[in-house]
Amino acid sequence: MVKSFGKQVSMIAKMSDVPDRLSRHSSLVLPHGVADKGGDCGRRIHAAIIMDGSGRWAGARGLSRSAGHLEGVKAVRRTVQAAPGLGIGTLTLHAFSSDNWQRPACEVRELMSIFEEFLRSSVADWVGAGIRTNVIGRRDRLEPSLVTAVEAAEAATCEGRQLHLRLAIDYSARDAIFCAAQWLGNSEQTTPAEFARLLAAGDFGRGPVPDLDLLIRTGGEQRLSDFMLWECAYAELIFTDRLWPDFDAAGLEAAVREFRCRYRRFGRVPETVPAGA
Repeated sequence: MVKSFGKQVSMIAKMSDVPDRLSRHSSLVLPHGVADKGGDCGRRIHAAIIMDGSGRWAGARGLSRSAGHLEGVKAVRRTVQAAPGLGIGTLTLHAFSSDNWQRPACEVRELMSIFEEFLRSSVADWVGAGIRTNVIGRRDRLEPSLVTAVEAAEAATCEGRQLHLRLAIDYSARDAIFCAAQWLGNSEQTTPAEFARLLAAGDFGRGPVPDLDLLIRTGGEQRLSDFMLWECAYAELIFTDRLWPDFDAAGLEAAVREFRCRYRRFGRVPETVPAGA
């Protein structure tokens, strides 16, 4: 995915005028108007979750990390089930980052097995619930059986309209941005919208998705960890100390409620925003 060093240097040189070119498109249409008063209560949102804390949850109970990951699957099912009723139209879950390959090999194997079983066992329920699923991230480093499960789930659920569920596996936002920049080359006509489309294509996202509105991270950490860096430009961030296996529909509802109470200005100060908001 990452080209040779020499090609990288050449590409960086070709991209030296990117800021000037992108500045021509600075008058972007804001994602949801000038300011989202009260979080755009009537609109379905794109929410994402960094699912952190499964290993610590298990360790606190004297269990294996795998037991924590299996318990985390239950939290995924609860979250997916609750999302449509809370006004979430797109849900992106950070399951495995490209940096997670540095974990012990046995844990990585167990995680990949969990992902495969989860996909295969969920398809029927997703079809029945009108849930469309995609997996974003690299696929060339995944086991063939997992890739087969991914493709089968995507094909079977492609008609779902109640929720677009995106699972990030072997995902790196920096890699996605770098590859999109490589494909962009020295084009003078590319807009930010086209760049976003290239990002989605590189992540096997099967097309662009709405801008990210809400990012939730469980587990007490307060960082993005190379997750959806481009898409997080104007996302509302919510961090919770709750470990991922303890996350439930009530936790998701509370986060969405907090989001809908926030005033989103997108860099402007419109007259409709109350003083002090």
